[in-house]
Amino acid sequence: MTIPVKNTMDKKQAITAAIVVPLIICAAASVYFFVGSLEEEHEDNQTIVIVTIVPQQEFVEKVGGDKVRITVMVPPGASPHTYEPTPGIMKEVTKAEMYAKVGSGVEFENNLMEKIISNNRNMNIVDCSEGITKMGNDPHIWNSPVNAKIMVENICNGLVKIDPDNADYYTQNKDNYLEELDTLDKYIHHKLDGFSNRVFMTYHPSFGYFAKEYNLTQLAVEYGGKEPTPQVIQDSIDESTRYNLRYVFVAPQFAAEPCKTIARAIGGETASMDPLARNYTSNMKQIADSLALEFEE
Repeated sequence: MTIPVKNTMDKKQAITAAIVVPLIICAAASVYFFVGSLEEEHEDNQTIVIVTIVPQQEFVEKVGGDKVRITVMVPPGASPHTYEPTPGIMKEVTKAEMYAKVGSGVEFENNLMEKIISNNRNMNIVDCSEGITKMGNDPHIWNSPVNAKIMVENICNGLVKIDPDNADYYTQNKDNYLEELDTLDKYIHHKLDGFSNRVFMTYHPSFGYFAKEYNLTQLAVEYGGKEPTPQVIQDSIDESTRYNLRYVFVAPQFAAEPCKTIARAIGGETASMDPLARNYTSNMKQIADSLALEFEE
């Protein structure tokens, strides 16, 4: 007599399951889409900022905090002298409220800034170089922490202009980061000021502003983006020998073979020195540490 009862319960359980399981699935889906909509709403509340080069990303992050979303036009490992933006990156431009350009004559901006602006004429264009004394045609202003402070000030002013409700937030973040850059500047001075040897060689002349700030002499293998000729390489070997150099520094954006040729000729070695690294303050410290190894007698 128990068997019919069991069959009855199985039917009831099956009916219950047929009703309850879809309800659970629908409820879970509702939660999923609700959470997703909250995430989208959170993203929509962020100010979209475009920057040209990777080091600027830290500048904007430090000032904007969680109130900004950043897109970098020239990605890590690419050179702003030659890079062409993808359609996906150009689509991001149409959503942006601010573009922080380097403003110092970076080839990417020289070639494409008008096209970028034409994709979104409502963007606030911030010239990060405003207030910086330029050195001829050298666009690498960010490689001086003192210049970086001015760039950060300009970025802060731009964010305050488009989002005045959060002016105090941006200003406090900016002041905190300027203190970090002051500490960085002191670190570099402490690391390098005591050396009598103050000459270094790099493949591309990316560190002219750094050299000027810290009273150093930069020797570059190539200028103007031209592949060095055998005579240029020989001249670099002669200069390296003259100054008793042990390292030839090369950035990851450039071919290392000419530097290896010079290093072999002088009995030295190549070393990486990146002008476009992601973590600005730690990278500047690493550059100072690398130069200290060159300057040691």
